[in-house]
Amino acid sequence: MEKHKFLSVDEYESNFPEYVQLIISQIRDLIRKTAPEALECISYNMPAYKYKGVLVYFAAYKNHIGFYPTGSGIKHFESELGPYKWAKDSIQFPLNQEIPFDLIQKIVNYRLEENRSK
Repeated sequence: MEKHKFLSVDEYESNFPEYVQLIISQIRDLIRKTAPEALECISYNMPAYKYKGVLVYFAAYKNHIGFYPTGSGIKHFESELGPYKWAKDSIQFPLNQEIPFDLIQKIVNYRLEENRSK
């Protein structure tokens, strides 16, 4: 069975239960407020934000939000990722815990400055 290809972040968001839609909407608003010059699009079938290259991606799953700030975004914030499952390119924020919007904003700011300096 072929996976549905999303054409917009609105379409992506509408595909989830209401409580997940709320979290997606909050993350979108935070990213757009933090990086208003970033282009919001779908890439790899998930929400992506680009400004002078990729800033961040994120995706909703059954039990978590996957946040993908590239390797440098992970490396810079390693000391703050302790309570979360993470790898070199991704962080998992469990849906049964409070989403760390302040950390997400710090990472987006970092990635924005990093891309601006390119």
